[in-house]
Amino acid sequence: MVKLRLKRCGRKQAVYRIVAIDVRSRREGRDLRKVGFYDPINNQTHLNVPAILYFLDKGAQPTGTVYDISKKAGVFTQLSLNQTKFY
Repeated sequence: MVKLRLKRCGRKQAVYRIVAIDVRSRREGRDLRKVGFYDPINNQTHLNVPAILYFLDKGAQPTGTVYDISKKAGVFTQLSLNQTKFY
């Protein structure tokens, strides 16, 4: 199973990457893909929305913090718009 979760980067100041990673991997383990960046000190985020939507569409589960970050950025509104398309 794949999760979207935070991966810590930075020794003194906490800076995180948002990655798609296998649940059995540790926090600093090998990720499948980097899909975003989060800096809690400066309150900056950068998200690769198409990549996040791809992994969510394939069944990836975001952790609580990643869910909150994505919700503030409006990712889930785009996800619901993509699912209502008729083919």
